[in-house]
Amino acid sequence: MEKVDSKFLRYVAVDTQSCEDSQTQPSTAKQLNLLSQLKDELCAMGVEATLDEFGYVMAKIPANTSKDIPAIGFIAHVDTSPDASGANIKPQIINKYKGDAIALKGVKDLFLDPADFPELLDHKGETIITTDGTTLLGADDKAGIAEIMTAVEYIMNHPEFKHGPLRIGFTPDEEIGRGVAKFDVKKFDATYAYTMDGGEVGEIEFENFNAAQATVHIQGRNVHPGYAKDKMKNAILIGMEFNSLLPVEQRPEYTQGYEGFFHLISYKGSVEECSFSYILREHDIDKHQAQKVLIQHCVDFINAKYGEGTARLELRHQYYNMRKQVEPHYHIVEKAIKAMEMEGIKPKVQPIRGGTDGANLSFMGLPCPNIFAGGLNFHGKMEWIPVQSMEKAVKVILNIVSLFAQ
Repeated sequence: MEKVDSKFLRYVAVDTQSCEDSQTQPSTAKQLNLLSQLKDELCAMGVEATLDEFGYVMAKIPANTSKDIPAIGFIAHVDTSPDASGANIKPQIINKYKGDAIALKGVKDLFLDPADFPELLDHKGETIITTDGTTLLGADDKAGIAEIMTAVEYIMNHPEFKHGPLRIGFTPDEEIGRGVAKFDVKKFDATYAYTMDGGEVGEIEFENFNAAQATVHIQGRNVHPGYAKDKMKNAILIGMEFNSLLPVEQRPEYTQGYEGFFHLISYKGSVEECSFSYILREHDIDKHQAQKVLIQHCVDFINAKYGEGTARLELRHQYYNMRKQVEPHYHIVEKAIKAMEMEGIKPKVQPIRGGTDGANLSFMGLPCPNIFAGGLNFHGKMEWIPVQSMEKAVKVILNIVSLFAQ
């Protein structure tokens, strides 16, 4: 069998960055390169697998026991975040990590330092994979893919391992909120599922943010600066004023736990016109609706001050908190907790400060909590993952399968 870290390194070598501006499904054709590869690998293992026109790999493994066991699915996404380059990734492998600062050698004087990221010290003595500082790593969620594929390979190579019907799913475009937009839950044919898309070892999550994306367009008026008095409307400055109206304490860098935020993710434009893009996040649905009301009030204020049509808001729903869909089936969370305890892992049941395909899938009729994949510092050049965390995730998958079979 191929080790989980070897699979992981093969998968991160494939550029699968998604694109929010694209209207295709999947948003980038290059995601299909890895999706096709995964389908072929599953078929080579003897698994029935398909890749459809929308970029969904679905696979079925029949039960090898006569017991009446519900079909269980495991899901991960192939795309990497648009926040940082996912091309030409050059992983660094640090064996027996000593607890010191790790030089990211692709960028001079750039370090992954436990002074900034103290969780590194929890993994002293382990093998750590980092970026070289020029790209993200892709552990979100190619670690989840590698873990699922390693578990599948074990199951196919060990017919004595008893299991019920299993379903495997790989999706595109999760990072841009469209991961399961055209996912056929009926075709997937699972009763319950788990996304392998969490962070640190022990994490299990069945509640997440309610999420929306907001784009504020500012229409200015550009006039030669020498003759601009009482005429120019600088769209950049008006946009900055708009941003200042949003509560500073509700920025991501000042929030934690169940606290929501307004996160400015991009700015584009000039004096004539510009746009500011935000993501809005809240676990509580009433607070989330209040966010939408507040951002509209800020737009109204700008229009009242600078003239109607100066600011225009586009608001798009992304996903809802899956708690009320998963909680009635809490036994699937309990099985994941037990599966971790079987490996000596201390479970950490906590809210996701983000989203996952499982949120939308839960509302589509497939209860789907999220389990750790082991990576940290997702979406940027400081991303890293311990190999031992991936190995533990593989065992948790196998334990969940075994617990359902019992």
